[in-house]
Amino acid sequence: MGLLNIGRNEGSEIIQLFGRGVRLRGKDFSLKRSSTLVGSHPEHVGMLETLNIFAVRANYMAQFREYLEKEGVETEGAVELPLFIRANKEFLRKGLIVPHVPEDRNFAAEAAILLEPDPAVRVRVDMSLKVQALESGAEGVTAVDAREGRERPIPVESLDLVDWEQAYLDLLEYKERKGLTNLIIRPDTPRNILAITEPERLYSLVADASVVRPESFAGTALLREAVGNILRKYTDTFYRVNRERWDSKHMVYKTLDESDPNLSFNRTLVREREPSRYVVAIQRSESALISEVEKLIDEVDRLYKEETGKLPRIHFDRHLYQPLLIEQGDKVRMTPPGLNKNESQFVRDMKEYWANEKNKSLARVEVFLLRNLTRGTGIGFFEDRGFYPDFILWIMDGKKQNIVFVEPHGMLHAEAYMHDEKARLHEALPDLAKGIGARSRRKDVTLDSYIISATPYHDLYKKYDDGTWNREKFADAHILFLERSEEYDYMQRMFTDQLKMRRA
Repeated sequence: MGLLNIGRNEGSEIIQLFGRGVRLRGKDFSLKRSSTLVGSHPEHVGMLETLNIFAVRANYMAQFREYLEKEGVETEGAVELPLFIRANKEFLRKGLIVPHVPEDRNFAAEAAILLEPDPAVRVRVDMSLKVQALESGAEGVTAVDAREGRERPIPVESLDLVDWEQAYLDLLEYKERKGLTNLIIRPDTPRNILAITEPERLYSLVADASVVRPESFAGTALLREAVGNILRKYTDTFYRVNRERWDSKHMVYKTLDESDPNLSFNRTLVREREPSRYVVAIQRSESALISEVEKLIDEVDRLYKEETGKLPRIHFDRHLYQPLLIEQGDKVRMTPPGLNKNESQFVRDMKEYWANEKNKSLARVEVFLLRNLTRGTGIGFFEDRGFYPDFILWIMDGKKQNIVFVEPHGMLHAEAYMHDEKARLHEALPDLAKGIGARSRRKDVTLDSYIISATPYHDLYKKYDDGTWNREKFADAHILFLERSEEYDYMQRMFTDQLKMRRA
């Protein structure tokens, strides 16, 4: 972008010009630059995605830069350093397998889906007013959450107030925006979805009475919003359920190798055979740190076998590649992102548990761990659900493999268990494993999953579901807590469960 005699003085229109300099469609219509996406990208694509502004007699450019620097925004850009990973080829020769949909199968191209009322699809929409207050008492100041509204259906007479033709057109527009190209919607379907009452409604709505029984024409706006919210959420869930059904009928096992996206990230399209790598971006103003990291990258033995503070990482010899970097804040960024606090704690706990138990309870099995990346790279359950567990854990006994998907994250705002698709994944995996095993002619593989709650039990149990869950009920639902003590050890519980499954 060239500015000639523009921006001599400060003005909002100049900032607007900068914002309109680049509009990116992004890979797979993600609207994101390649630097935020894992996977292979064309060489030098970053240059194409960069907005360069050249100014002649545009005084405000200098003022704008000074303003950014005062606000702590880096204006000199970053130095990008490639840090190649070292895959453990000995582990890859063990025959570890992963489930996947064959690359020559495509749900959107092969399956035409007709949107219709489906008793297996139920959604919940919450339009209640939420209020948070601070109360003081004997135990000090506590936060109290309050909601205005309760669960209530939309009466038949209120459905007559909805413009169903517009609702149909809005749903068509939503379908196009979401890219659901193989979904077919008939004009009468939106009302049919809302009108179903037997054997039960396909939705639950939490809202104030005025939403479902508007008292004026102006009040119907909230009713239309409620209907739109229900239809969009139902469409998403219906499509996801049908995608799961299709995936479960086509998934097979494949042997893990270095071409797997979880092991081949950040290779350029013109150098597919080069090692996979992190891209570590450090602000140019951090010259001392840049020098230290460059020196560390050259010291191969330290980089792949030690843990140092200059480039924080975890060395766990059962992980399928080294190093495993840890996120460091704004001054140092990396692609793919480093492990966050909860993920780092999980890996360290597993490292300690393996060191203590490899010659005891785990003496007869082999354990392998792999960080699972996100959409388009890692293994998801399922793509439309958007759930990509953080880690894949293999517990091997000869040819038998227990494949466990593990997700450490906070659960303070988790939905009730029956609505929590991530937490309930473990319920669907045994049947999925049987189907995949039959297609792959393997009966020696099991699939399982766990949520590792970073929210402590004493902070969660009163707020989760109906507030009656104890530790054992959480554990039975494959929700464990990121806690290790003599009384409770989530690592011990997880491995004990898996070893019992292996012997069953």
